[in-house]
Amino acid sequence: MSAAGRLAALALVALFIAAQVARSEPKASEVHRVVARSEPKADLVLFDASVYTVDAARSWARAVAVRDGRIAYVGDDAGARALAGPRTAIVDLGGGMLVPGFVDAHVHPISGGLQAHRCDLSDRETVEALLARISECAAARPEAPWILGGGWALPLFPGANPDRRSLDEAVPDRPAALSAADGHSLWVNSKALALAGITRATPDPPGGRIERDAAGEPSGTLRESAGQRVWDRVPPPAREESAAALRTALDLAHRFGITTWIDASAGEAELAAYRDADRAGGLGMFVRAALRVDPSRGAEQVTALAALRARNWGEHVAAGAAKLFADGVIESGTAALLAPYVGRGGSRGELLWSEAGLREIALALDAAGFQIHVHAIGDRAVRATLDAIEALDREHGPRDRRATIAHIELIDPADIPRFRRLRAVADFQPIWALEDRYIRDLTVPFLGPERARWLYPIASVAKSGAPLAAGSDWSVTSMNPLEAIEVALTRRDPASPPGPAWIPEERADLATLLAAYTIGGAWAAFREREVGSIEVGKRADLALLERNLFEIPAHEISETRVLRTWFEGREVYRAAVSPATD
Repeated sequence: MSAAGRLAALALVALFIAAQVARSEPKASEVHRVVARSEPKADLVLFDASVYTVDAARSWARAVAVRDGRIAYVGDDAGARALAGPRTAIVDLGGGMLVPGFVDAHVHPISGGLQAHRCDLSDRETVEALLARISECAAARPEAPWILGGGWALPLFPGANPDRRSLDEAVPDRPAALSAADGHSLWVNSKALALAGITRATPDPPGGRIERDAAGEPSGTLRESAGQRVWDRVPPPAREESAAALRTALDLAHRFGITTWIDASAGEAELAAYRDADRAGGLGMFVRAALRVDPSRGAEQVTALAALRARNWGEHVAAGAAKLFADGVIESGTAALLAPYVGRGGSRGELLWSEAGLREIALALDAAGFQIHVHAIGDRAVRATLDAIEALDREHGPRDRRATIAHIELIDPADIPRFRRLRAVADFQPIWALEDRYIRDLTVPFLGPERARWLYPIASVAKSGAPLAAGSDWSVTSMNPLEAIEVALTRRDPASPPGPAWIPEERADLATLLAAYTIGGAWAAFREREVGSIEVGKRADLALLERNLFEIPAHEISETRVLRTWFEGREVYRAAVSPATD
């Protein structure tokens, strides 16, 4: 065969092989279909949304697919739809904003639910309205041995000090005990004082104060630990009552897009309610519980707390933190300050643990592997807590502690950089960062304007690079993260029209606040690998907002509704009007 013939034959062979390869290898568009057929189908596809992932790059997407309760895909609509099968639920989100499920990093779910079921005073704005409501509660519960509830506002009373005599008139036949909205003062009637054995001869207990009238008699207001003698006489809630209270809190949380919370003061009763709900499949929430530490006892209680933790550690409930109170609150003069209060006789308040005692209990808890979660309001309490956290590193060596300081209402500016250095979580309640009647009538007058400049310094702490989380402290204030985010952006009451910000230097930005309520809270709960951002492999805890928060004025954020909430890919809330399912 000639050379030309051989070349022609080889060319035919090459063409034949190429044709066979072309028939056997799929084209690029076919590759995607083959891969899609070989993968398990998604259980849920969410598309046509502004998906704010809160990943490290703060990237955006359009759609999410969920399989077995976890995120299987984040990207465009076509990619998510490619994972749909005949049994996949496909949901058009109508252009809404999809965010990670919110994390409330400091909340009191069951006590808040109990208040809602008992005598809730949180919406009463005059003393007369309070007393009328209390009388109604007593009349509606003639069989109740006690009248219990709370939510009354400290500024309604002169000196934040309600009187037992008016409560005696409202509830003359049995004891009554009603907590203030902040939980640090207790209003009781004469029968409750008598049952608790509190008389003019009773001394103030450590860490507490019995308010007294001009004659030296107990006036009916008990601060901090002084109320414990009353609570020791109150029958504990029945298991069914705690279950109903939890259900109320869960329903409210889901309505606000919350899928993880840190219960900031849990005991055996609260943990039993969580276990019961989880076993019944109705929890719909990841709970990190901070176990109550008794300030009247020392390090000997840590062994019992560790045993309680071991009994309450599972997929949806982890009792891994311990709750300490460093001080009280500024409004009643029980917060611990570095300099004296204005007009309170040189008082600086007091630490509920001495500096040495706080360090000792923190070291004991840390040695047992607990994360400490500390209530600190005043600048002295914040400093003492940071000192205790620093002692943990010094005495036990560095580890991933994520010690958390909640509230941090007043911080000395010299202490702000310490949060980042110690990797201590700054857990703000952003909804408090406005000039309301507490601030105007009680807080600023007790501090003076120079110190008041450092009230709720959210922007300064965020700029320092500190780990930031956010919580509601419900039932003290609203559980709604969107209300809190608006306040932190505007430093104004959401009910007021736009106007000048209170302490404008401390306005935070939207990306920072969304991170605090998602990935920041997840980090504080040791859950950042599971939740807090919308990324493949994480649990499908998601919330759908009706509008993109980045595209609306800040003063409209609190009006934005959560349309749907998913926990581990299961819908746990749907608003009355929401996008339709395909």
